Amino acid sequence: MIKILIADDHPIVRQGLRQILSDIPDMEVAGEAINGQGALEQVRAGGWDVLVLDITMPDRSGFDILKVLKHEQPDLPVLILSIHGEDQLAVRVLKAGASGYLTKENAPAELIKAIRQVVGGGKYISPALAESLAFGLDTASERPLHDTLSDREFQVMQMMASGKTLAEIAETLSLSAKTISTYRTRLLEKMKLKTNAEIIRYALENGLVE
Repeated sequence: MIKILIADDHPIVRQGLRQILSDIPDMEVAGEAINGQGALEQVRAGGWDVLVLDITMPDRSGFDILKVLKHEQPDLPVLILSIHGEDQLAVRVLKAGASGYLTKENAPAELIKAIRQVVGGGKYISPALAESLAFGLDTASERPLHDTLSDREFQVMQMMASGKTLAEIAETLSLSAKTISTYRTRLLEKMKLKTNAEIIRYALENGLVE
C-alpha cells in the first residue's frame, strides 16, 4: 500500500485529490496538512511513501520544505502540485530536490501515474516538458528573466507580487528586514526592473502568483 501525505491549504483541492485516489486499491491518502510546518511535522513522524506538496503555502513555501527534506529525508519522493505552468517552475523545483511536478489542471488525468512514477524512483514531468527539454528549447537565450533568480530571490518576488510588505516577508521567512531588502535589490538588478510595481506587473504577466 502506497501511503500518501497531501499538503495543500485549500480544502477543495485536498478533497479533489482524495476523490481521484479513492478507487485505487494500492494507494491510500493517510494524512493531510494545511500548511508547510504541518507537512514537515507529519513527514518527520514517518511512515510515508510520497508527499504531494503544494508549492504555494501560507507559512513555509514548497521550496523551503524541499530544502529541509532534501537534508532530513532525501529518500522521500516529493511530488509538487502547483497552479503554475511547468514552464514557470518545474525545472526550478526539480533542481531543488522534487521528484516530480504536476499542475493542478492536469492532476485529474496524471496524478496516479505521477505518484507511481516517483514512488518507483523515477522523475515525473509531462510529456510536453520532456520534449521541450530533450530538444533544448529551454536554452538560456529563450528562458525568462526570473529563471536567473535564486530560489530565495524568486520566493521574495512572489511574495512581493502577492501584496506582502518587506516586513511581512521577513516575518514569514524568519529573516531580517535588511536581508529581505537585499534580496529585493538583487532581484531588481537581475530582472532589469526598478520598482515594486514593475515586479507585480511582471509576476502577473508571467503567471507567477495565484
